Amino acid sequence: MTIHFPFQNTYSALPANFFARVAPTPVAAPRLIKLNRPLAVQLGLDPDLLATPEGAEILAGKRLPDGADPIAMAYAGHQFGHFVPQLGDGRAILLGEVIDKDGVRRDIQLKGSGPTPFSRRGDGRAALGPVLREYIVSEAMFALGIPTTRSLAAVVTGEPVMRETALPGAVLTRVAASHIRVGTFQFFAARGDTEGVRALADHVIARHYPELKDAAQPYHALLAGVVARQAALVARWLLVGFIHGVMNTDNTSISGETIDYGPCAFLDAYNPAQVFSSIDEMGRYAYANQPRIALWNLTRLAECLLPLFADEQEKAIEQAQVILGEFPEKFTAAYNTGLRAKVGLFTVRDGDEALIQDLLDAMAKNAADFTLTFRHLGEAASDAADARAQFTDPAVFDEWAARWRARLALEPQAPAERKAAMQAVNPAFIPRNHRIEAVIAAAVNSNDYAPFEELLTVLAKPFEDQPQFAAYADPPLPEQRVTQTFCGT
Repeated sequence: MTIHFPFQNTYSALPANFFARVAPTPVAAPRLIKLNRPLAVQLGLDPDLLATPEGAEILAGKRLPDGADPIAMAYAGHQFGHFVPQLGDGRAILLGEVIDKDGVRRDIQLKGSGPTPFSRRGDGRAALGPVLREYIVSEAMFALGIPTTRSLAAVVTGEPVMRETALPGAVLTRVAASHIRVGTFQFFAARGDTEGVRALADHVIARHYPELKDAAQPYHALLAGVVARQAALVARWLLVGFIHGVMNTDNTSISGETIDYGPCAFLDAYNPAQVFSSIDEMGRYAYANQPRIALWNLTRLAECLLPLFADEQEKAIEQAQVILGEFPEKFTAAYNTGLRAKVGLFTVRDGDEALIQDLLDAMAKNAADFTLTFRHLGEAASDAADARAQFTDPAVFDEWAARWRARLALEPQAPAERKAAMQAVNPAFIPRNHRIEAVIAAAVNSNDYAPFEELLTVLAKPFEDQPQFAAYADPPLPEQRVTQTFCGT
């Protein structure tokens, strides 16, 4: 049986120092546990063939599909502020690129497919838990309308991986607009390889920003384009309470997608200083710090591009600073527009931002659940019971709600129209941390994937009420709270 992937590979045609050619390491007994059939069709693949044992072997790296040109990509990166000149794909192998049904070029990558020249003494494998976490959260982000890498398949390998203990091994098939990161540019810049930076920039423009090809200053325009996409992306994160957890430059995508779901998590109780990642001891990547860190990462990208801006460094720096200076305004505009929609304000009046900030401050002081507070605001114009129940002191909500209702009275929408608009931007269901942990425990400890399947079903329609799954909207009980999440290494 031949399973055809219509590969059209461009990254592996770049100079040899951009990557290492390496094949996945075969595994003992691969078994498919989840195939994303709609995504397979979107990619021009046959889901029925991928669901066969031969398909599972491809998705586990045991056999290569026709046309694959497997590589591990080179990149560097700042990790928690400390620069590492060589990182690279240590446990991921890019099989190739396909053009999807919309004409968009997509990478197909195996994550957990064995060691590469960039593994740095690691085994190149992935445990089942982190694979399930990335599958769940990346597909939930897609359903929420947030730019993200996708998950095509999850496969168990039939082999254990050793971490603190022996765990089931697994491979995730990840799909991305590309896997090019800020750290990819840093890899060449750190070596003084200006032509490498230029070749990479030209490739990125052709692939992700083709409208810039004929710009008077294409590299300036490229930086501006990445700035705009990252500003919009991080605003979207904050609007759903998402904390990436490890916003290193090697986890910052040039395409503007969310990438690398390691110690990520969603807020339960609203707390701007919330950190879940076990390795973020100083709160560098806390919820409210994410816009500042995004700009810091973009500044590192700008440093890489300086030789392409102008011969005189001072002039190049000045030009880069002007472009970077656009980030705060772009982020704030996207974030404030999103917040206004979340509270049902569709016209602009003086005092609106202060009104919304007062709500956020009250939520923080009262440990109000982020997702449920905004979801229930849709009904709160007439029946505030569910919204006020999120506050330890409901009177605080009552005081704010009186001012909010007075402001709503100035809006032109009918109540039903406003409620529908609010429900369309305020999800009822997010991948809550305790639910993800319960899914992982059932799969790892009991080989039970029913909770995994049910959670995916719920999260595929985050803006619908789904009464039969109402319990999935509930925040954790005190004994269910997840206080730390971990990298998926």
